[in-house]
Amino acid sequence: MLAWSLNINTPEEMESLGHKLYHAANAKGMVSYLSGDLGAGKTTFVRGFLRAMAFTGNVKSPTYTLVEPYEFNDEKVYHFDFYRLNSPEELEYMGIRDYFQTDAYCLVEWPEKAQNALPEPDLQIQIEIHDNHRLVTIKAQTDRGKDVLQQLKVE
Repeated sequence: MLAWSLNINTPEEMESLGHKLYHAANAKGMVSYLSGDLGAGKTTFVRGFLRAMAFTGNVKSPTYTLVEPYEFNDEKVYHFDFYRLNSPEELEYMGIRDYFQTDAYCLVEWPEKAQNALPEPDLQIQIEIHDNHRLVTIKAQTDRGKDVLQQLKVE
């Protein structure tokens, strides 16, 4: 398994990492899981990803809606937050399978709450809170994830 860890010291650096991930992806259709405690920077990471796509609107965590869709410039991004998910069965009611299309980017916060109701991620991104920084570990789970991670490490 290919993995990469780095220290992030500011919210701006976290946004920058999200920005770099978008550019490293190079093609539509990628699934990334974002794990970490509340306040770790998962939504800040997603904001950076969206800013790289030239999205200028407000980026909020879809804690209550479970998903926030972004469709612009012929690209689709689905930002999920399963923190308040009570049961993985709720995902069936929202039509979860329809979101994981081959041409959409899916960024999933709190994927562990879905308990195997999601497809395998290309990348698993773990954000750990330390005293004055975040430790971000990115693990490639698929061949596509390996390609993206190798490109990300070069940037």
